[in-house]
Amino acid sequence: MAQYIDGFVIPVPKKKLGEYRRIAKIAGKVWRKHGALDYRECVADDVQWGKSTSFPRSVKLKSNEVVVFSYIVHKSRKQRDRVNAKAMKDPRLAGMDPKKMPFDMRRMFWGGFNTLVKA
Repeated sequence: MAQYIDGFVIPVPKKKLGEYRRIAKIAGKVWRKHGALDYRECVADDVQWGKSTSFPRSVKLKSNEVVVFSYIVHKSRKQRDRVNAKAMKDPRLAGMDPKKMPFDMRRMFWGGFNTLVKA
């Protein structure tokens, strides 16, 4: 059965990367507890500004920021929907104020993806 992936791209200020990591570790534990198969938060190491598209361009990256690419693996979209509903009610996440996140949520983007190939 093909897995379902939620993917995120986020601009995070370099000076707030530690704070972001702390929150991401909590979120990872929450999603895994509620059924996610895998949870990853990755900091850009080799991404260049493209002429028309690129990871930095997609989030309007500032010189004091880094791109974070994150993904959560689920058994299916249906299972993802159940896991997300439980995760959002988990007290470890419910108490987080979106206005106090260590990044600009308006420049974050995300989406759900069906797996095309798993090698």
